[in-house]
Amino acid sequence: MARRGTEAFPDLGAHCDREDCNQLDFLPFDCDGCGKVFCAEHRTYLDHGCARAADQGRTVVVCEACGDAIERTTGAGMEKKTDDEILEAHARSGRGCDPARKRKPRCPARRCKETLTFSNTSVCKGCGQKVCLKHRFPADHECATRVSPAGAAAAARRAGDCGRDAQKVRDGGGWALPPLIRNFRMF
Repeated sequence: MARRGTEAFPDLGAHCDREDCNQLDFLPFDCDGCGKVFCAEHRTYLDHGCARAADQGRTVVVCEACGDAIERTTGAGMEKKTDDEILEAHARSGRGCDPARKRKPRCPARRCKETLTFSNTSVCKGCGQKVCLKHRFPADHECATRVSPAGAAAAARRAGDCGRDAQKVRDGGGWALPPLIRNFRMF
């Protein structure tokens, strides 16, 4: 176990557990393999000779054709396969390699080559298309339900739903108080 801190500040930092280092580090690293404390220079498994360094964890091979990640399976009694053997088995599998899956979706707006990802995709409320953030407003892409602001105002005037005139017609010609204020009782 590493000695902690200094005489003045016993809870601040720790000394590196490597025999030849013993450096006082104020931001020490706890190794999850051996449980010892190390400085920034000896924090990796290989740097401090941890027994966990031999464990490679889960590794994958990425198929260049379709972009799939194929996990290397290692178990008792299984020989270690090379990357080429793993990729050949992937190509022969029933699921197969489909290069069309590798293509990423792009913004449908004219002359936009932006790839749509999780963080830069917006769904248009008018047409339902997925577009990039640059073209998220109906005026910025070819929206099927797009109406210009001037056209919307003209349609509202024709329908009689415009401003003061519409309220006068609905309320019988005069100005009426809103229902919340009309029904307000003091006592």
